[in-house]
Amino acid sequence: MLQRWMQAVITHPDGVAAGTASDEARQHVAAQSNDCEAVIGRSRALTSVERLSIYHNAYFARLLECMRSIYPMVARTVGDEAFDALAVGYLHACPSRSYTLDRLGDDFPRFLDETRPDRDEAGQPTEPWPDFLMELARLERAIGDVFDGPGTENKPTLNAEQLLAVDADLWPTLRLAPAPCLRTLAFRFPVNDYFTALRERTADADPPEFPPSAPSWLALSRRDFVVRRHALERPQYTLLTALVDGQTIGAAIEQIAADATIDFDTLAAQLRDWFHTWTA
Repeated sequence: MLQRWMQAVITHPDGVAAGTASDEARQHVAAQSNDCEAVIGRSRALTSVERLSIYHNAYFARLLECMRSIYPMVARTVGDEAFDALAVGYLHACPSRSYTLDRLGDDFPRFLDETRPDRDEAGQPTEPWPDFLMELARLERAIGDVFDGPGTENKPTLNAEQLLAVDADLWPTLRLAPAPCLRTLAFRFPVNDYFTALRERTADADPPEFPPSAPSWLALSRRDFVVRRHALERPQYTLLTALVDGQTIGAAIEQIAADATIDFDTLAAQLRDWFHTWTA
């Protein structure tokens, strides 16, 4: 009972005083911050609240460290002070509820969108940089999910020779089982290019300028426990996303064939090259 009370107090986002007054803590011990000494004794130098605050501060310092490890490129982009302020606001709005810290930052991209500081009186965004920052966070969250999730290591996968051996008449109705680590992402900004440029700079170097908006598409996969990023053109993204969603090859190709920018004279050769690359 005492351990559960301490957990409720120490992990409360608004501090020890709020933690001791919380319903969760009072379910175990009915103590307020002004009578904590009835539960936790004071030391020669510190009151009970001050002693508990040490654990509270250490707990949130660990959470901030974890957030920086999940979103290192966002942290480098905005700077440590600004990132810590964002992370503290997020941790207050979305306290950790999972047994694992791997899930701590799951809602951070949504939080950035919902709390963006540039909304006008009508609630509409007025600046592009919060959108870019949110998309960079989306990319980092997806990279983490692919790294932590299931993959194809030590499992048989389809190769180009096996795919070419399939009877051509069966191709339109064929459904491919995507690798469990495959993700397709669409962005309004060239976040993958920015991610690469920032990663290539030393830790003490200034980050690149925020890029102007330009649509970009990306596939994430994992091989030998290393996350791979594959830049895509829009038709490639459309095709891969349709296949990931369980559509047949024929239905997926119909989707990209509906794109007015597609050159039908080269489409067959492009499809062959794409599938060869994706199964290599």
